[in-house]
Parts: sequence; structure tokens; C-alpha cells
Amino acid sequence: QVQLVESGGGLVQAGGSLRLSCAASTSIVSSYPMAWYRQAPGKQREWVATIISVGSTSYADSVKGRFTISRDNAKKTLYLQMNSLKPEDTAVYYCLIPPASWGQGIQVTVSS
Repeated sequence: QVQLVESGGGLVQAGGSLRLSCAASTSIVSSYPMAWYRQAPGKQREWVATIISVGSTSYADSVKGRFTISRDNAKKTLYLQMNSLKPEDTAVYYCLIPPASWGQGIQVTVSS
């Protein structure tokens, strides 16, 4: 089973930016979907964004226009560029290769 490792999280002020990375242990078929999810304290895990290929992306309404999902198949890495961050974006962020290959999660904290 593929292993996924997230990096790039941390503490940032509201309005700031972070870029998350998710490195896979094996190559992923370029047309296979990859996704980001997040889980805030006391809440259920929620979907953030999905990418199949360049131009084939989708986003939750709460992040649309602020977050950008991308992938580099040669580097076996998934990215999430997060701009204009808000305190409500505070959560543990997870990458996913469907149906059930999850990363360990990485904390993102946005201070007001």
C-alpha cells in the first residue's frame, strides 16, 4: 500500500499563506484522483479539494478562490497552496489517494 507523508503545515496569521505537500512512496497513475481533507477540533473530517489532472480540479465552497490543488507526478507529490487563510481554516490536513490511503495529517493553525 502506498505511504503518504504531509509537510508544510504550521502557524500563520490570518491573511497569510502556506503550501502543503504530500509525498507518495510510489508512483501514482497520472489520471488517478488525489484529494485533500481536513478535520477541525470537535468536527468531522471534511473534503477540501480533488485533482485528477491539470484543469480537472474541484473545491469545497469554503476554500474556492483561496486554495489551489496541484500535483507533480514526476515527483510523486500532491500540493495544496493556501492563500488568504482564515482562523476557520485551522485544522489537521490530510491527503488521500482513494479509496483509503491516508497520510498521517499535518496541523495548520491560523491565528486572528
